[in-house]
Amino acid sequence: MASVVTSLHWGLPLTVNPLRIHITNMEAALSTSTTMSPSTTNGGTSSFAKTCFHGVNGISGIGIVSIPFALASGGWLSIIFLFMISIAACYTGLLIKRCMDKDSTIESLPDIGQRAFGDKGRLLVNIAMNCELYLVITGYLILEGDNLNKLISHFHVDIGGLKITGTHCFVLISALIILPTVWLEDLSKLLSYVSATGALASIIFLCSLLWNGTIDGTKLHSKGVLFNWKGVPAAVSLYAFCYSSHPVFPSLYTSMKNKHQFSNVLLVCFTLCTLVYAATAVLGYLMFGSEVESEITLNLPKEKLSSKVAIYTTLVNPITKYALMLRPIVDATKNVLPSHYNKRPKLTHILISSILLFTTVVVALTVPFFGYLMSLVGALLSVSASFLVPCVCYLKISGTYGKLGCEMIVNYSIVLVGVAIAAFGTYTSLLEIIRHL
Repeated sequence: MASVVTSLHWGLPLTVNPLRIHITNMEAALSTSTTMSPSTTNGGTSSFAKTCFHGVNGISGIGIVSIPFALASGGWLSIIFLFMISIAACYTGLLIKRCMDKDSTIESLPDIGQRAFGDKGRLLVNIAMNCELYLVITGYLILEGDNLNKLISHFHVDIGGLKITGTHCFVLISALIILPTVWLEDLSKLLSYVSATGALASIIFLCSLLWNGTIDGTKLHSKGVLFNWKGVPAAVSLYAFCYSSHPVFPSLYTSMKNKHQFSNVLLVCFTLCTLVYAATAVLGYLMFGSEVESEITLNLPKEKLSSKVAIYTTLVNPITKYALMLRPIVDATKNVLPSHYNKRPKLTHILISSILLFTTVVVALTVPFFGYLMSLVGALLSVSASFLVPCVCYLKISGTYGKLGCEMIVNYSIVLVGVAIAAFGTYTSLLEIIRHL
């Protein structure tokens, strides 16, 4: 799912960017200013290799846990959609670059929305990004509860005749562990920790899965289904969720020393991440077939060392990333509060952070369906931020929306397909969530 820390200006103080938490521009991320001068924006220092490193970290995320479930939902042939979405995501990343080349004052995805459609454009992009962020951190709590319950089975608590299941207990325990981190105003130590965790965690997870399937006894024996039309909306939505890192691309671009190499950076990043995602999906589906869970860690035999490595890797990252993911929502909330509430900033920060954490706990306990929730995020929000916004805004900013040509046809095709994914994916995800409540 989803792990990028960056210095995007959301119309709020510079802080952390939604969805996949890795550092792209540490100095800017720790800045307290709300705007950048053009000279700062244009004077990047990152090399090609460093930008690729941050880009891979940005794209890598918790989507890797559910991608075998996506393949199982759509069948073997649905992996074609993974590659198609990857190509489209790479292309829309290039559109972000082109939008920024049109206007040197653009520093973020919301800036692109504003440049194209004014304040309403910025508002819509910010809403999509914050909603996506909120649901992803809710998914973190579900992930923690499910996997801790996997490790410590048959755990429950009885309070006055009320039985609290192990999964619910572990969600609450995880929230209590996370609580002190959301109170912190200086996140520099967390930033330094998560700067490399995305790619590293994905590689460790894939290696653990391969180890489990070939050495630790879980054989690669499942034949699977060739194609399942009914499962395609869920599969495509989860594939889209894996590529919801576009809000980080403006910072990646501005941080580069040689900006003309950005196209090659995107090509390298999407190629590497897609290969890892595809390998994980194929391995998981070969191991467990149609029985694969929405979190493949729940299928792994917990007594095996490789299983424990995969599960612990899944458990550690959300706890360290939660506070970083929550910060933009906290800042957005502060921004709309009356000024007298900010006279005691530390207390205000603690109260808002605590309340937001509490609400995510409530949602995680009420809708404890990781796969369907991430499918909803992918269909409704990831598609909007990573596919529709770049295409629509580029057509408006460049003025090509009325000029018949290959570029216009490609962009309108992505928009139409994106709208279809958003409509059908959102419908099926909500239907499954309601059915399982």
